[in-house]
Amino acid sequence: MSAKTYEVRTYGCQMNVHDSERLSGLLEDAGYVRAPEGTGEGEADVVVFNTCAVRENADNRLYGNLGRLAPMKAQRPGMQIAVGGCLAQKDRDTIVKRAPWVDVVFGTHNIGKLPVLLERARIQEEAQVEIAESLEAFPSTLPTRRESAYAAWVSISVGCNNTCTFCIVPALRGKEKDRRPGDILAEVEALVAEGVSEITLLGQNVNAYGSDIGDREAFSKLLRACGSVEGLERVRFTSPHPRDFTDDVIAAMAETPNVMPQLHMPLQSGSDTVLKAMRRSYRQERFLGIIEKVRAAIPHAAISTDIIVGFPGETEEDFEQTMHAVREARFANAFTFQYSKRPGTPAAEMDGQIPKEVVQARYERLVALQEEISWEENKKQVGRVLEVMVAEGEGRKDGATHRLSGRAPDNRLVHFTKPSGDVRPGDVVTVEITYAAPHHLLAEGETTSVRRTRAGDAWEKRNAAPQQPAGVMLGLPAVGVPAPLPAPTGGCSAVG
Repeated sequence: MSAKTYEVRTYGCQMNVHDSERLSGLLEDAGYVRAPEGTGEGEADVVVFNTCAVRENADNRLYGNLGRLAPMKAQRPGMQIAVGGCLAQKDRDTIVKRAPWVDVVFGTHNIGKLPVLLERARIQEEAQVEIAESLEAFPSTLPTRRESAYAAWVSISVGCNNTCTFCIVPALRGKEKDRRPGDILAEVEALVAEGVSEITLLGQNVNAYGSDIGDREAFSKLLRACGSVEGLERVRFTSPHPRDFTDDVIAAMAETPNVMPQLHMPLQSGSDTVLKAMRRSYRQERFLGIIEKVRAAIPHAAISTDIIVGFPGETEEDFEQTMHAVREARFANAFTFQYSKRPGTPAAEMDGQIPKEVVQARYERLVALQEEISWEENKKQVGRVLEVMVAEGEGRKDGATHRLSGRAPDNRLVHFTKPSGDVRPGDVVTVEITYAAPHHLLAEGETTSVRRTRAGDAWEKRNAAPQQPAGVMLGLPAVGVPAPLPAPTGGCSAVG
């Protein structure tokens, strides 16, 4: 009898992507195998939706997908459908009512129960709905099927203590809970031993790490400790909160060679009035002061951000303050969002909701300004010689252009001429930048050098093994594993 196949569909933030690696690991530990690439919709024996509650119309998207699977499930006895993640945590009582063909509903705190719940649903022939109100086991203790041989997420905390009025995530993932530093470093060292050369430290509010264990400098100490892990070439983290971004963190970034010169720090708005309404506990001057300190300590740092346009009550003057902050900060790139009501958040009930056409017009002005700045900042990279870690699946046109793609230390995307020798994802090439576009760099000359790495060896070993069923179907832009970061969603960990 052949093993049952599974498929995981992921929506939302980096935390969900990492949770899906856990779900895949749990299912494989229980004897399931991943559905082969090219498997048609509804052909996997188990389909798991790992949902997000941040996006507008997230529930409509879920129920539309569930609706398409209903007739397929009716024709395939034994097929099972599970729904987990933030939307499941929020809408626990309505999912099975609206989609009675769903077999399992589980929340953000008990992802480790998925295989047991699937088996229980099969035996009892009825839906299993189990939502834990608090964390049962830190996710990093669960089996994991990593999506990359050379880059990995490492979760350092779960939950969030902030109360941003546009964000429902703290209500769904709970208060911040920190892992012990020794456990984090043990995971990092184990990953490096397997060939991983880049890690991204992950948390809803990553630089608040230590608040749960009573050490205000715990995050900077953790960055420095990562610097002593032999074989670890690149360390990144996401997403910090300006409130908790302290000078010791800047010093640790500047003084730890393998911490990359990259910072993603959500601004959300440049208006002090709007920031107050958002319950963001910093103001424009404080935010720009952090940027100035980072640039003084790390001159080549690439800084990115998240911005919400059209928050309730935002005036034209408020919006101009955001434009001013963007001009001053000169972000390498920005993830910009039009405000939309998230049911269950305080902002959804606020007066002063902005007309759609006004929000759209402001959004277009902001995007045009940021595109101009991104291009100008990227042009400054022309002539620089950079070490680029070769990535998998980054350049959609690489086959036609005879190029490969990867990430510079500051996380900028670089397309470069394919060298004559063998180059593998995880290897590092040295190239000179010859052209800049707003969202990528080109190195059109010959590659200066190719450094074969243990990460490249790990990628080669994984791909030379008997072909495993491949490809979690991520409901995200094709920028999956840590380098590059998945585009933030306007909420959750991406907006801290």
